[in-house]
Amino acid sequence: MKLTTREKMQLFGEALITMGLIVLVYFATYQIIRWYISSQPFPEVEVWVLGDLMVMVRDNNIFSIPPILYVFSLIPALFFVYWRLHRRYRLYELNHIIEELHYIAEGHYTHRIRGEFDKELQDVVDSIHLLVDSTVAAMEEERRVEQTKDELITNVSHDIRTPLTSVIGYLELIEKSRYHSADEALQYVHTAYKKAQQMKFLVDDLFEYTTVSRGTHQLQMHAFDMIQLLEQLQIDFQIELDKKAMAIELKSATDHLVMVGDANRLVRVFNNLFSNALKYGKSHTTILVEIEVTQQEEGEMVTIRVSNEGKGISERGLRHVFDRFYREDSARSQTGESTGLGLAIAKSIVLAHRGSISVTSNKKITTFTIQLPRAQKEE
Repeated sequence: MKLTTREKMQLFGEALITMGLIVLVYFATYQIIRWYISSQPFPEVEVWVLGDLMVMVRDNNIFSIPPILYVFSLIPALFFVYWRLHRRYRLYELNHIIEELHYIAEGHYTHRIRGEFDKELQDVVDSIHLLVDSTVAAMEEERRVEQTKDELITNVSHDIRTPLTSVIGYLELIEKSRYHSADEALQYVHTAYKKAQQMKFLVDDLFEYTTVSRGTHQLQMHAFDMIQLLEQLQIDFQIELDKKAMAIELKSATDHLVMVGDANRLVRVFNNLFSNALKYGKSHTTILVEIEVTQQEEGEMVTIRVSNEGKGISERGLRHVFDRFYREDSARSQTGESTGLGLAIAKSIVLAHRGSISVTSNKKITTFTIQLPRAQKEE
C-alpha cells in the first residue's frame, strides 16, 4: 500500500519518539543498576567475569564498557522500533480498507480495494470482495424476482381477462334475455362454460408451475417402465393423431426400460411435448420418439428425443421457449388455449429429476431432447 506524505511523516515521528523512549528506559535502567551496585557490598572475585563491568558501572565509566554490549542492547531496541512501526503501518492499512469500504457502501459495488497486503489482510480483502459480489448478486436476483412477479401478474391478468370478458358477456346476454331461442341460450351457456374451462386450465398450469419450480411438491419416486409409459401416451393421443392424419413412432433398442422417477410428473412432460408436436406438426407426418441409454460419468442416462416435422421455432423462440408465458406469435393467433407455461413446467419437472431438456429446430424438423438419470441418487 502506498503511504501518503502525512503518513510517512507520522511514521518517522513514531520512530523518533520510540527511540527516545528506549534511550530513556535504557538510561533509567542503567541508573537503577548503578545505584544498586553502589549500595550493595559485592565481593571482588577475580574469576567473576562481570567484575570489571560492575566496577565500570559503579564508577560511572560508561565509555569503558565493551562495544559488544552496546550491540546486544541495540538488537531489542531495533526490534521494538520495528514492532511499533509495523503496528502503525497496519493501522494505516486498516484505515485504508475502511475508507474503501465506505466508498463501496455508497453504491460503487464494482470498486475493488486497491493495494498490496500481507496474506492475513489480503484474505480479509478477498472475503470483502466476495461478500460484495454475493450481495450484488442477491440484489440482482431480488430485482429479477420483482420484475418476474410484475410480468407474472401482467401475463396472468391478460390471459384471464380475455376469457373472463367472454364469460361475462355471454352471461349478460342470458341475464338480459337477449337471445332468440332456447338453443341460442344453450349455445351461450356452452361458450361461457368453455371459456371458464380455459381460465381453469390457466390457473391449474400456474399452480403446477409454482409448486414444481419452488420444490414445494415432493416428487414421488418409484420404479416404472419408460417404454410402457410412452406407449400408453401414444394410445391416449390416438384420436387427435387420427384427426390430423399423424402418427407417433417409438424407436428403442429394448422393449422395456425400467428407471426411477415420478411417473405422474413425467407424463405431464411428454404430454406437453406430444401436444406441441401435434399442434405445430404437419398433417400426414410422423412424430418420432427415440429412446436410448448411455453410460456417462454420473451413471446411466436415459435420452429421449421427440421430433416433429413442421414450421420450425425462430432463433428468438429457441432462446425463450422454456420461459414462462412465452409463446410464438403464431401460437397467440390460435384458439388461445395455450398458457405458455407448458414447457416451463416440463423444464422444472426435468430439473427436479436432476436431468436436462433442450431444443433444436430448423425449417423442417423440431427436436426436444430430454436426459434423465436412470437411477436417482439420494442426497
